Amino acid sequence: MPIYAYRCEACGFEKDVLQKLSDAPLTQCPSCGQASFAKQVTAAGFQLKGSGWYVTDFRGGGGASSAAGATTSEKPAVGAATAAPSASPPSATAPSTDAS
Repeated sequence: MPIYAYRCEACGFEKDVLQKLSDAPLTQCPSCGQASFAKQVTAAGFQLKGSGWYVTDFRGGGGASSAAGATTSEKPAVGAATAAPSASPPSATAPSTDAS
């Protein structure tokens, strides 16, 4: 059930009302009792958050498969991580000591 915002034109009283779509709009103000209670036009409370909704839900054509391929190509291969040289190897010679 949607929530409608109402406002009285006479006294300025505002109220949000939970109503069925089939219910008649309210006309009498609960504050002052006049018949000037009217529905207000409000913005919808719709938000798209998170990643991936555009690719998976609304994009047409083969865009979803090409986007999935682009993300997998950026990951390094498993062999590449192990083949990388480590930090400089330890020195085989002992540090020199000056006996003078």
